[in-house]
Amino acid sequence: MTPRPHSPGTTPENTPDNPAGRIRVLLADDEEMIRHGVRLILRHAPDIDVVAEAANGAEAVELAAARPVDVALVDIRMPVLDGLAAVDRLVRLDPAPQIVMLTTFGDEENVTRALHAGATGFLLKDEGPQELITAVRAAAAGDAVLSPGVTGHVIKRMLQATGPRLGSPAVTGTPDQRLAALTAREREVLAMLGAGLANQEIGRRLDIGLGTVKTHVGRILDKTGTGSRVQAALLAHQAGLAS
Repeated sequence: MTPRPHSPGTTPENTPDNPAGRIRVLLADDEEMIRHGVRLILRHAPDIDVVAEAANGAEAVELAAARPVDVALVDIRMPVLDGLAAVDRLVRLDPAPQIVMLTTFGDEENVTRALHAGATGFLLKDEGPQELITAVRAAAAGDAVLSPGVTGHVIKRMLQATGPRLGSPAVTGTPDQRLAALTAREREVLAMLGAGLANQEIGRRLDIGLGTVKTHVGRILDKTGTGSRVQAALLAHQAGLAS
């Protein structure tokens, strides 16, 4: 099961319980210092609020079920209920938050399991403050968050896994056949998806607007039959577009 995403390119709407339309974040990590550091970073973002903190997966699920949460930052290794088990429960909530796994190098196998379970993406714990803020905003807008530092390793593990799911079961054809309908520009964008780049960075590198990037991504997903940016990234690696 996958989380119910916000519409591409949107942010949380103004509602009675969130009149300013701010991004509501749940932070789940058993290390208090990590939670404290992330909270301090996100406090500097005018559009983000940390509305709940949990020291284990069970507490995270309980808090997310009790109040609206747009993005859940979830550590993989936690007591009582670990991050992987928490993802499985969080994606079943209605509405479900977008889930970004907080990870370290060496967690690639667990990250792939989390992505298959429905997590939106993953972020290294040692990423810079701006990368963390950007990741939260991207996740809230339905944009997959793939930390470039370990994307290649994670993608390789997913490709080596038994029966990696690269789209709808009805979609057939080799990777090259599935890419045949893409324009040259769409292939460029797909290659950057495979490298784990977010829309903002893709736009900067190609010197195009964010809206144009989102349009390209939407067309890529439609033409290739991939259901998410993660699946598109997998396809890019299968087709040899991303190293």
